[in-house]
Amino acid sequence: MIDTSDPKYYQHIKKWKDVSPAQWNDRIWQLKNVVTTAKELAEVMVFSENEKVGIAKAIESSRCQLTPYYLSLIDQKNPECPIRLQAIPQPVELTAGLGDLLDPLSEDADSPVPRLVHRYPDRVLFLVSEVCSMYCRFCTRKRHILDRTSTQLASEHDQAIEYIKQHKEVRDVILSGGDALMLSVGMLEHIVKGLRAIKHVEIIRIASRMPCVFPMGVTGDYVDMLKKYQPVYFMTHFNHPYEITKQAWDACSRIADAGIPISNQSVLLRKINSDPVVMKKLMHELLRIRVKPYYIYQCDLAEGIEHFRTPVSTGFEIMEFMRGHTSGLALPTFVIDAPGGGGKIPVMPNYLLTLTHERTVVRNYRGMISSYAHPRERDCACSTASEIASKMSVECDSDRAYWDLVAGKRINLEPKI
Repeated sequence: MIDTSDPKYYQHIKKWKDVSPAQWNDRIWQLKNVVTTAKELAEVMVFSENEKVGIAKAIESSRCQLTPYYLSLIDQKNPECPIRLQAIPQPVELTAGLGDLLDPLSEDADSPVPRLVHRYPDRVLFLVSEVCSMYCRFCTRKRHILDRTSTQLASEHDQAIEYIKQHKEVRDVILSGGDALMLSVGMLEHIVKGLRAIKHVEIIRIASRMPCVFPMGVTGDYVDMLKKYQPVYFMTHFNHPYEITKQAWDACSRIADAGIPISNQSVLLRKINSDPVVMKKLMHELLRIRVKPYYIYQCDLAEGIEHFRTPVSTGFEIMEFMRGHTSGLALPTFVIDAPGGGGKIPVMPNYLLTLTHERTVVRNYRGMISSYAHPRERDCACSTASEIASKMSVECDSDRAYWDLVAGKRINLEPKI
């Protein structure tokens, strides 16, 4: 496992030859030295003149920001280095792709107040910042890369918190962006404390790619603050085994040691992790650092990122390869976040062959076919269901409508438009 704090690892790059390990591992130093221009990139990496021109044009279209740490992971001898492909702007980003959309997930349409996306009945996405320590070239929300004043941010945060307070069906809030940990500790705590004071908010999730691209940004101050407001869950984003370094492990350990569970959401990216062997290795490495594989996303239809996308069949191949060949702990759910606001739809190989009244016929990962006999007693109603439902949110009645359909109490169920 690579230890990037070893001076030999980064001081061979002229730009950082005088940087001490203490500076390298310092959140403030890394943020002060982020690389944002084609000229700065050329001070760290070797490019042809044509590449420099193409990079500059790509940056004009979509902002670049990279931490020295993440740049140091690039294998400069490999033009298809998976870190390089995720980080370095390319002129192909200026080419329109098939199906490209400015807002591919229609998040703006489901935003009742600034910074909030309320698509699912019981949870909301709270976009607390539009700033990241690194801007991934495959970003879905590049339209939101802006800089707000602290006063404007605080006002919009309070509006979102007030909306959540008024909507008692919301029990789960995901703080994302941008990157939630790019806020100051104080500003992030103001949000978390405000949410924890709302009785119907049960779960708070922090979404951040910092453990992967900027692990020294996950300081004890942030972790100690979050620990006070349990239950808190942490959602992070690793895409390749090469991203799991000693520094990434240390950052995840700080979070996990505070009693905060960590889950990972990967994006399926062509030539980066679009191979079953690479993805399986990533899942194993994640479990080693106490991060649970959660989702693999089919790459979204955002503008300028068609070169990252794979056919959905590639995801099928990966899931078929992993199922049965590794622990269930290492199996994420492969999903398409449906264009137009359809939400996350699980897509997976079909292991169910036949379903009748008497039995179910299934196959396993090796192709073995088995029959499961259904019980003679079919009544599965729970005596406590009505009691529990009466104590749940107002959405419970609509949730039960599907089961009324199954039970024959109604003949149809139309979506609300």
